[in-house]
Amino acid sequence: MKKIYKLEDLDCANCAAKMERAVLKLDGVTSASVSFMTQRLVIEADDERFEEIMDSVEKTCRKVEPDCRIIR
Repeated sequence: MKKIYKLEDLDCANCAAKMERAVLKLDGVTSASVSFMTQRLVIEADDERFEEIMDSVEKTCRKVEPDCRIIR
């Protein structure tokens, strides 16, 4: 399943790159792209565990950028 999410309060391109690398390491994630310019997260992950994976993605992103929120 592939979905696009809006990001809120993503402060810099470097943080976006760190978030992308961290999300790609998560189990079940096929592909991920975090764009600072568009403030978007595009993620493709295992359909059956998608919500569980997204919970992990949120936690991972908060470690990199504590103020950033993923609008679901």
